[in-house]
Amino acid sequence: MRKHWTLRLLAVLFSFALLATACGDDDSGDDATPDDSTGGDSDGGDSDGGDTDGDGDGDDTVDLVQDGSVLDKVTSAGTLECGGNDTLPGFGIVDADSGAFSGFDIDFCKVIAAAVLGDAEAINVTPLVAAQRFPTLQSGEIDVLIRNTTWTASRDGNEQANFLHTTFYDGQGFMARADGGIATLDDVANASICVLQGTTTLLNLNAVLGDLGIPFTAVEFESNDELNPAFQAGQCEAWTSDASQLAAFAANMDIETVILPEIISKEPLGPVVADGDTQWAQIVDWATMATVQAWEFGITSENVGTFEDSEDSSIRRFLGLPITDDDGNEAVAEVGLGLPTDFARNIIEQVGNYEEIFERNLAPIGLTLAGSPNDLWTNGGLQYVPPFR
Repeated sequence: MRKHWTLRLLAVLFSFALLATACGDDDSGDDATPDDSTGGDSDGGDSDGGDTDGDGDGDDTVDLVQDGSVLDKVTSAGTLECGGNDTLPGFGIVDADSGAFSGFDIDFCKVIAAAVLGDAEAINVTPLVAAQRFPTLQSGEIDVLIRNTTWTASRDGNEQANFLHTTFYDGQGFMARADGGIATLDDVANASICVLQGTTTLLNLNAVLGDLGIPFTAVEFESNDELNPAFQAGQCEAWTSDASQLAAFAANMDIETVILPEIISKEPLGPVVADGDTQWAQIVDWATMATVQAWEFGITSENVGTFEDSEDSSIRRFLGLPITDDDGNEAVAEVGLGLPTDFARNIIEQVGNYEEIFERNLAPIGLTLAGSPNDLWTNGGLQYVPPFR
């Protein structure tokens, strides 16, 4: 009973107010390429690869190739190379007509480009299947990876990767058909559960349900392109993945679904850069966190211009506006990151603050910011950043 109580407590803490039912065309899907070694990550955070068996061998990693600083590389090229997703609604998707990328993760690629280059559109997104993510980052082919990738100890230690500010707090959940009689985790006893093979989603499923003494049958698939239609056809009674992923897929189904209240894991998602360049890691981190600080200040893409006359020194420093010192001299504060002094203003004007990015991309797939872990710390959420001074 105590374990069940703990799961329900986690569910409250990680409540995303997901859509209970949804309908539409089945156009979400996972990576088209099977994800043998790392798990699908349009399929979720911790179901997305790395050293999933936790043995820490890291034998398949590729040595980091880095000639000079990444900042010099990006500014010289005039383009940010960003590794992303192209099949996950809300996070990373490609418009069939225009070929343009959009989504929550894609917007954070734009945030970094706006900060470094002053142009949010100066990005080139390389769509990556989950198995390609860390080798591509390590090789230097991309400057930053922003593709629903969970921060774990083994990845931090074995993948030559530096995980930065968490942009989305997720957790592994369960979805069932609305007419299937499954409403809670207890109801999946003796049920068949769709899951991606070779992933930590499967490891979590076996570990947690095993600990709870809930028998089940795992129905494994190589990719969500196979799993999604199988679930809709009734080949399994439930589907487990990251809660946000389930909401995204449910929003594009022709059947009615229900998201179970229990969350069985922690899945912190955010930007990742290669080890070895501290300055670049700091740049990506502070650019990302600027969206949260702007939200806390109440600065949006629509009202940022009205803060030019602000007498709040913290806001003026944040926006790169002159500050008057005790001797009456005006100067713009330098933060020493290698970024323009107005980098935060460029981000907010061109992309928006965190709340705007969330609502623009994730509200349409049924995710709610208010009351979730992704809410601002002053609202009871986990989005909290260090001072910009």
